[in-house]
Amino acid sequence: MSTSTNFIVWGSSGHAKVLAEIITKIDGTIIAFFDKAHDAKPALPNIPIYVGLDGWKRWQSECQLMGPLHAAVAIGGSRGKERMEIQSHLMQSHILFPPLIHPSAHIGSRCLVGDGSHILAQANLACESHLGSACILNHKASVDHECKIGPGCHLAPGATLCGCVELGNNVMIGAGAVVLPRITIGSNTIIGAGAVVTRDLPANIVAYGTPARIVRHLF
Repeated sequence: MSTSTNFIVWGSSGHAKVLAEIITKIDGTIIAFFDKAHDAKPALPNIPIYVGLDGWKRWQSECQLMGPLHAAVAIGGSRGKERMEIQSHLMQSHILFPPLIHPSAHIGSRCLVGDGSHILAQANLACESHLGSACILNHKASVDHECKIGPGCHLAPGATLCGCVELGNNVMIGAGAVVLPRITIGSNTIIGAGAVVTRDLPANIVAYGTPARIVRHLF
């Protein structure tokens, strides 16, 4: 990636700082942050920040960039649907969402990584695994062979998917949680930190414990 590659980042909290580090390592330049919080501060000093949809429109009217523009959505946790919606909206303006992959991460052979996904330091995506768009593999998260991860998912630090696991859309796997081989987890489900998932779980639930049990349904 050339030194002329410009990025904007939607979000300005901790995850934005992590992504800023990766963007710097790949010789990208962040030219603006965006956030919906009126008291938000830019994740890097001396970079302007714009608030909400009005800020986005104002930046568009002021910006006179030549060449392609890249972007990242720095919204983590169980807000995968929101992350996907923002990414989809920005892509309508012909903004590019390359995967952001830390140099210390491992990507196996014949893996697919979707647009706008983030693979952080020391994370592992093993051979023939598919990672959907707008996903996050956080620090030291591990995805074993032939897993299929839907769009908008987030694996927190140290989370582990054993081989051939399938996640629906917008699934959140908490820090240090383990999903045993060939398990399927439905969309929008949240797995608590440290849980051990030993059986298939449906969509729209919260589960935690060892073994993981359903504790709440989400509507």
